[in-house]
This record gives sequence, structure tokens and C-alpha cells, in this order.
Amino acid sequence: MSIKLDFPLLDVAGKNYLDWSQDIQNHLDAQGLLDVIYEEDNREIPVTREMNAKATILFRRHMSDSMESEFVAVSSPKELWDSLKDRFDHQKTIWLPEARHDWLNLRFQDFKSVTEYNAEVCRIRALLQYCGEQLTDNDLLEKTYTTFPSSDNLLQK
Repeated sequence: MSIKLDFPLLDVAGKNYLDWSQDIQNHLDAQGLLDVIYEEDNREIPVTREMNAKATILFRRHMSDSMESEFVAVSSPKELWDSLKDRFDHQKTIWLPEARHDWLNLRFQDFKSVTEYNAEVCRIRALLQYCGEQLTDNDLLEKTYTTFPSSDNLLQK
């Protein structure tokens, strides 16, 4: 029997951890279960066994088989959340240099359309924002102006 997933499984390498963790939090919140991943003193409502069980099922349904096997002994959703966070929530240290590199090497002329260029700018900006760095509107405009092909320099004047 196939189970319909609400969102993609957590990859064993954690490549999709950021999206997955946001999806988990949104689903827990929608079901009134978000407090199960908080420390007791930060909870708005007391957590019941039923809430823990529902959250644990949600977690396990959205993990790859090997991930599920690895964490089979972890029965508390809070403990499971913390374990996964400790293991995978290091993206900022990994992604920041990559995002900076992508920004420095971004050139308008490398894209076939303005839409493709804009999508890449938005991706890099969001990644930098997630890592704690902000790009201003001036940064975006300057990048676009300075990376136009020389034949299009009229736009810079």
C-alpha cells in the first residue's frame, strides 16, 4: 500500500534538510503539534502522549528508510528533532562561502533570459539572507549594471 506524502522525504545526506524542517514545522503547526519539538518551558500547551505519537509518525513517514532505521530507537519527537538538527543544521557554514562565490561570479550575460538571471539572483539573495547576509537594492542594481555585456552599456548611462 502506498502512502501519499505531504512533502519529500528527508534525504539520508540531509541535502533537503532546510526545506524538510520547514515542512515539518508547518505541518506540526497546522495540526496543533508544534509544541512537541520545543523545550518544556517554551511550550504554549502541555504535550500529551497522543501528540507525541502523531508527531513521531509524521517524522518517520517523511524520512528515508535508512534514516528511519538509524533513528528507530528514538521515540520522542523532541529528541528526534534535536538529533536531526544536530546532524544536518550546519548549512549556513557550508552554504555561505558557496553563496558568496555565486554572487561574485554572477554575470547577466551568462543567462539566456532576464527571467533566468532574476531567478538566480533571487536564489542567491535568499541563500545569503538565510546565512545572515543582506543584499541591498543598490547591490542588486550594481551587479546587474556591471555585468551587462559591453554592447548593452547604454543601459548603464
